[in-house]
Amino acid sequence: MFTAEAAEKAEAREPSSRIKFSSPRQIPIVGVVTEDEEVQGAFKSMDLNRVIKLFEETGKDDLEERQLKSVKKLVQCYQNGFPLRDLAQIFKILNLCAEKIKTQPHFIEPAYNIIKLCGLPFLKKKASDEITYAEDTANSVGLLGDLMKIQNSELRIQICKCIIDFYHAEPPKKHIPGYQQASSSYKIKMAEVGGLAKTMIQSLKLLENQLVEKLWVLKALQHLSTSEVNCTLMVKAQAASGICAHLNDPDPSGQLLFRSSEILWNLLEKSSKEEVIQQLSNLKCLLALKEVFKNLFIRGVSHYDRQLRNDILVITTIISQNPGAPMIESGFTRDLILFATFNEVKSQNPLVKGLKLSNSYEDFELKKLLFNIIVILCKDLSTIQLLIDGKVILALFTYVKRPEKHKILEWSAAQYEELQLHAIATLSSVAPFLIDEYMFYNGNAQVLEFLAWCDNEDSFFSHGNSFHGAGGRGNKFAQMRYSLRLLRAMVYLENDTINKDLCEKGAIQQLIGIFKNTISKYNDKEEAILLEIQSDILLILSGLCEHHIPGKEIFGTGGVDIILHVMKTDPKKLQSGLGYNVLLYSTLDSIWCCILGCYPSEDYFLEKEGIFLLLDLLALNQKKFCNLILGIMVEFCDNPKTAAHVNAWRGKKDQTAASLLIKLWRKEEKELGVKRDKYGKIVDTKKPLFTSFQEEQKIIPLPANCPTIAVMDVAENIRAKIYAVLGKLDFENLPGLSAEDFVTLCIIHRYLDFKIQATHKQRELANKSWGNFLARTSNAKTLKVPSGGVVTVESTPARLVGGPLADTDIALKKLPIRGGALQKVKAVKTVDEPKKSDPT
Repeated sequence: MFTAEAAEKAEAREPSSRIKFSSPRQIPIVGVVTEDEEVQGAFKSMDLNRVIKLFEETGKDDLEERQLKSVKKLVQCYQNGFPLRDLAQIFKILNLCAEKIKTQPHFIEPAYNIIKLCGLPFLKKKASDEITYAEDTANSVGLLGDLMKIQNSELRIQICKCIIDFYHAEPPKKHIPGYQQASSSYKIKMAEVGGLAKTMIQSLKLLENQLVEKLWVLKALQHLSTSEVNCTLMVKAQAASGICAHLNDPDPSGQLLFRSSEILWNLLEKSSKEEVIQQLSNLKCLLALKEVFKNLFIRGVSHYDRQLRNDILVITTIISQNPGAPMIESGFTRDLILFATFNEVKSQNPLVKGLKLSNSYEDFELKKLLFNIIVILCKDLSTIQLLIDGKVILALFTYVKRPEKHKILEWSAAQYEELQLHAIATLSSVAPFLIDEYMFYNGNAQVLEFLAWCDNEDSFFSHGNSFHGAGGRGNKFAQMRYSLRLLRAMVYLENDTINKDLCEKGAIQQLIGIFKNTISKYNDKEEAILLEIQSDILLILSGLCEHHIPGKEIFGTGGVDIILHVMKTDPKKLQSGLGYNVLLYSTLDSIWCCILGCYPSEDYFLEKEGIFLLLDLLALNQKKFCNLILGIMVEFCDNPKTAAHVNAWRGKKDQTAASLLIKLWRKEEKELGVKRDKYGKIVDTKKPLFTSFQEEQKIIPLPANCPTIAVMDVAENIRAKIYAVLGKLDFENLPGLSAEDFVTLCIIHRYLDFKIQATHKQRELANKSWGNFLARTSNAKTLKVPSGGVVTVESTPARLVGGPLADTDIALKKLPIRGGALQKVKAVKTVDEPKKSDPT
C-alpha cells in the first residue's frame, strides 16, 4: 500500500541530488480539445484540487462512484500527455488511488491508466518549465518505484513498461496548441534525480516467485543501468549480489540470464568496480555463476548461448581478481581448470566426456579467456595443488612445439598461432609456481627445442595479427619473444636445479648464437621487438652465469663479442625510446655477471678495448648509468692490466679518465649540496663530506635490519666508487689534470679519512660511556652517593600477596603476574658486612 508516509519518504529520497525551484500554481486549467476548440486555441478547464478534495471525503454512499468518474475524466483530459506543471497534483491523485486499491480493487484500472499516460512525453508550456518543475517531476517519477509495492501483476508490468518508454518515447497523438514536448532526455534525467533505479532494485525482493513480473523489472533495470548515476544508486541498494544470486533461477525463456548479465556488465563498467566485485565475492553468487557457466559450456549450442557463456566467464575473471572471493570453496576453480585443459589432456570427468570445441569465434575467445583466468587463479597459492591435479603445465606445453604441417587442426592456422603465443605467455606466469611439474615434463628441453625452431630458416609464415603476435608477421619473432620471457621467468627464480639443467643442455651457447643471428636479421620494422629479444637473452645469460664459474667460462669470448657489439651502439639511439636504454642496462648487468670473475674473459674484454667503451659510456654523463658503470670499473681494477687501459683512454678534447672521474665527483657534490668554495676547497672542515640532504634529514629510528642513511649515502651516490677507482690507480701520476682537479683530488684522496673521522668520534663517545658504566659498578668513590631527599616506598598491597598470614604456596598459585610468576625464596642467612680486604 502506498501511503502518505511513503510519499514523505520518497520526497526525502536523495535530497542532495534534487533541484529545488519555485512551486507550480495551485489550480491548473487543461481540457479535452475538440476540433473547433483546437482551431480557437481554447481549453476545457479541470479543477485537479477538486478531484483531490473528493478523494479525501469519507462517509458518502456514492463516493466511490464519483471518485472513479473523476479519475476517468482526468485520463480523458490528459490523453495526449501530462503538462509538467500538473504532475505534482496528478501523482497525488495517483497516490490516493493506490491507497484505496487494497480495500477497493476498482481503483486498479484508473491507477493503471494514469501510469500508462506517464509513458507519453511530458508537456511544457514555457521553455523554462523543465527547470521550474524539476523537483516536482523528479519526485513524481521516483514514486513509480514505490508503487511496485502494490500486489497487482498488471499494474507492476505497466510501471515497467512506462519506465521503458522513457527510453523509447513516442510523440503525442495530437498536437496541443501552446504546448511543446519536453526534451527526450528529460524523463531519464528526472528518473536519476528521483532515485527510481534504487526503488526498482528493492522491488525485486517482492517478486522472487513471480517470474513474469521479475522479467519486466529486469528489462526496466536494463535500461536504467545505462546511466552512471543509476548504476551508483543500484550498487548502494546491493544490486550486484541481489541479481547475481538468482542467475540460475528457473526461466524457460532465457531472458532472466540475458538481462541479469547485461545489468551486471553495466554495473561493473559504470559504477565502483571494487564495490561490485566485493558484492559478488560470496559463496552464493559464485555458486550461481558456476552453475550457469557449466550449463552453458556443456549444453549451449547457439551463437547466443556461447556469447552469454563468454560474458559470464569475463565477469568471473573480474571477480577472481579479489583474493577474498571463495573461488576454490565454490568448486569453480576446479571446474575452470578442467574446462581449460580438457582439449589437451584426456579426462574421464563426465562433465567433458564427448565435449568438443569448434573453431567458431566464440569458442576461440573462450579458450583465450580460460588461459587468462588460469594466470589470475595461480596467484592464490591454495590453487597450486588443483593446477597440478589438472595437469595444467602438460596442457600448456602441447603448444610449445613447431606446427605440424600435415596434421588436421581444429583451429585455423591463425587461431592456432594466437593460442600458441597465449599459452606460452600463460606458462610464464604459471610455471614459476610449479617448478617440480615444469621439470617433470622437461620444460627446459622443450623450450630450448622450440627456440631452435624459432631461430632456423624454414618457410614458416606467421600471421602476426593478434596482441601477442605484434611485429611477428612473416617471421617467428613473436614465438621467440614469448619463449625467452618464459626462460627469463624460470631463471629469475635462481633455482639451482633449473639453472644447472639449462647449462647442461647448452642454453648458454644456444642463446649467444640466437643473439648473433638477431644482429644479422636486423629490421627497422621490428626494431623494438628485436631489442627486447636481445635484452632478454642477456638477462637470461646473467642469471645463468652470476654464481656459476663454469657458466662464465662457457660464456667466453663469444659472449664478450655480443656485449662489445651492444656497447658500440650509437649513443643517439639511447634517446629513441625503442628500448636501447633497457638493452644497455642488460648489457652492463651481463658484464658484471658473465665476465667479472673469469680472468680469460676479463683479459679478452680488455684486449678488445672494453674499458675504453665503458669510459665512453661514462663520458655521456647519464646519471642512470654512472653508478653501474663505476661499480664495474671498481671490480675491473682488481685486474692488474686494467690501470694501463684506464690511463690510456682519451675522450673529447683529449680528456683523460682521471679528469672525467674528478669532474663527475664535483658534479655529484654539487647536486648533493656539499659546501665548497669557488676553488673547490672545503668550507666546513668539521663536516667535509656533509650534504644538504643529510642536513635536512631528521633522526628517524629504523629497524635493525634496515641500512642507515649513512650506508645508503655510500651506496647511492658515486663518490665512494670514484674513490675506489682512483685508489686502485694509486692517486699518482694521473695525466691531464687541471689545478682545480688537483684540489678535488686531494679531497677524494682523504675521502676515507673524513669518513673514519666521524667513526672516531662515535668510538670516543662509546668508550666514554663504557668507562662511566665501569666506574658506577666497580669504583668505590663513584659508588659513594651523597644522601638526598627521603623517599617513601609503599609496601606491596595485601590484595596481591594475600596478607601477612597467607600461605606462600597458595599465594603463588593465585598470582598470574605478567612477566613471570612470583617465586618462593628460601630463607637466607644474614651475613656481616664484607671486610675491607674483601674484593667485593
